[in-house]
Amino acid sequence: MIDIPIETVTATTANSIEPKTPVDDAAQRLRDPDVPALVVLEEGTVVGIVTESDIVAFVAETLESHPVETIMSAPVTTVAPSESVTTAARRMRDDGVTHLPVGRGETYCGLVSAETLAPYLSRRRLEIEWHAEPVRIGRTGESAVPTEE
Repeated sequence: MIDIPIETVTATTANSIEPKTPVDDAAQRLRDPDVPALVVLEEGTVVGIVTESDIVAFVAETLESHPVETIMSAPVTTVAPSESVTTAARRMRDDGVTHLPVGRGETYCGLVSAETLAPYLSRRRLEIEWHAEPVRIGRTGESAVPTEE
């Protein structure tokens, strides 16, 4: 596992909106494949986050247009730029989120996602194909490595 500060893998794009932004405007922005989530900022402070799943849930319930603040997830789980990738991944897992706004104090610095962090974390299970003879563990005094007889 590579344990590096989160600021080295933070997306620095300005994918942010204000709480009063209409939901249909947020939905249009989320159609861009390079925009995984929209961080909701109020006077530069992270107050929420809106993802595609928030839009889908909203549309499933109503067809009316409302401001983003009615569907954003809040309060928001965040991470500081100096915290490690491991800390960010643990926070995502513990809070059940896939995107974390990165902030220094109340200043928004960027966004990381589970996809962004994946290359920096070890996999729990490795798929290993073994093409040699199986290792046999013998009794005391016997070789653990197969021998030719």
